[in-house]
Amino acid sequence: MYRILVIEDDFSMAEAMKRQMESWGNEVLLISDFQNVIPVFTEYEPHMVLIDIMLPFFNGYHWCSEIRKISNVPVVFISSASDNMNIVMAMNMGGDDFIPKPVDLNVMTAKIQALFRRAYDMGGTTPVLEHRGVALNLNDTSFTFEGERVELTKNEFRILQTLMENKGKVVSRDTLMTRLWQEDSYVEENTLTVNVARLRRKLSGAGAKDLITTRVGSGYIMEDAGGAAGRGRGE
Repeated sequence: MYRILVIEDDFSMAEAMKRQMESWGNEVLLISDFQNVIPVFTEYEPHMVLIDIMLPFFNGYHWCSEIRKISNVPVVFISSASDNMNIVMAMNMGGDDFIPKPVDLNVMTAKIQALFRRAYDMGGTTPVLEHRGVALNLNDTSFTFEGERVELTKNEFRILQTLMENKGKVVSRDTLMTRLWQEDSYVEENTLTVNVARLRRKLSGAGAKDLITTRVGSGYIMEDAGGAAGRGRGE
């Protein structure tokens, strides 16, 4: 059973979502105090957060940013503001998925279950992937480099995991998009660019520079130190 925190000020919609998710065996808590979200989040320790963009006092971007300071729990934005700009902004603030309103409860359930599988049922016998001194910890979605541990969002983790699993090979943008968002055809390619750029900043900030190389028109590759020489980072 998973715990899900819903931050939605349309209470009739929130109740409908709650009933749907509880029917699948989950535990659901609805936020009622929109000024004090973080104390509730900290006490409840949810496995996932569903959050609207337009909220009283502070918007969903603010609360996602605050959550990301203390947790890598999956965050799913649910909003009628489903234009590309808001989708990219949601991902850039640390969101893992985006569901447009009006919400189809069956589609919502499928997306939530898929995200739970990706986030918590990684399985496998190898707890760490390593490349050029970067160790990706499969159990807690972080990496370490020269003794420094850096937290990743779920999307950043999946990008790095996919590239490390295919090190020495070019991974196409389409492959990464499929790995991250499955059937979310409305997500434009710029969303992937935002996530890769954010991952690169975290790697570079820890001292692991130029780990990901762009192959223009093809995708991304993680090469050995010698193989990366002379190639541009690109986008």
